[in-house]
Amino acid sequence: MKPPAPPFLLSLGDGVHAIDTGFHRDRFDAAYLVVDQGRAAFIDTGTHFAVPRLLAALDALELDRSAVDWVIPTHVHLDHAGGVGSLMEQLPHAQALIHPRGVRHLVDPAMLWRSATSVYGAQEMAQSYGQVVPVPAARVVESFDEMTLPLGGRGLRLIDTPGHARHHHCIWDPISRGWFTGDTFGLSYREFDGPAGAWLLPSVTPVQFDPPALATTIDRLMAAEPQCMYLTHFGRVQGIPRLARLFREQLAQMVALGHSLRDVPDRHARLKAGLLDIHQASLHAEACTVTAAEAAALLALDIELNAQGMGIWLNRTTRP
Repeated sequence: MKPPAPPFLLSLGDGVHAIDTGFHRDRFDAAYLVVDQGRAAFIDTGTHFAVPRLLAALDALELDRSAVDWVIPTHVHLDHAGGVGSLMEQLPHAQALIHPRGVRHLVDPAMLWRSATSVYGAQEMAQSYGQVVPVPAARVVESFDEMTLPLGGRGLRLIDTPGHARHHHCIWDPISRGWFTGDTFGLSYREFDGPAGAWLLPSVTPVQFDPPALATTIDRLMAAEPQCMYLTHFGRVQGIPRLARLFREQLAQMVALGHSLRDVPDRHARLKAGLLDIHQASLHAEACTVTAAEAAALLALDIELNAQGMGIWLNRTTRP
């Protein structure tokens, strides 16, 4: 008898499987495994510490490690790509498909590690990320806009999706009609699911937030009329027109908040307070049942990072 799937592996249909990487807390960070005609691709990997779960997912699905053709980080932030090099060491035939702006950071991750350490601190890096193993340059393929990637009998489509980061691409699955969005379509934690379905907020974390580019990217994702989105944080969401409306509403409010606080001396603290107000109001409008205190606790890390990202954006842009 086949053993039961591990609790961190969720099969979503159409050959798509979500893997809870265990980063920070349950249902916070996902990697995805797409399987078609016995061939497989990982999309996002989580951190170095997630690799045993990714390999266990292959075992549970009775897939040999040689069946994996591709490892595809949506972008090179470490909660998405920190495990790419470690995973590649275990997959003899896989190639890493990386956005061209991110290749150098995964082939030689020293600068990426230093940059992340400047945001999170050395203790947090050691505890949550562990290490970043370099990806051999000979095993790297650079993505390009409107690239089609064969996987078994399906063709995955990649598009360039700046706004959250300039080294971000999203991956379209024509079978499930869904985008693997990394952080581009925001963050949606299952604790916030309400009567109308999922809720989400934009992710504008350091250091490349670009509001006009992000708005254009959302329009481009929506042009495909997706039936679902596969978010790294966290899981598959549906009801996409409604979620896109929530995203655009909050993004516009966040941009307006940033401009209103551009020159105040206590800008970071006021950005954090303003962001919490924006998200709390959106949650209330969606009849979400989590309390204000619970929402503040669940969103504390994202609000801190988003405030940092907005501060960096304001420092490099001129007044509208």
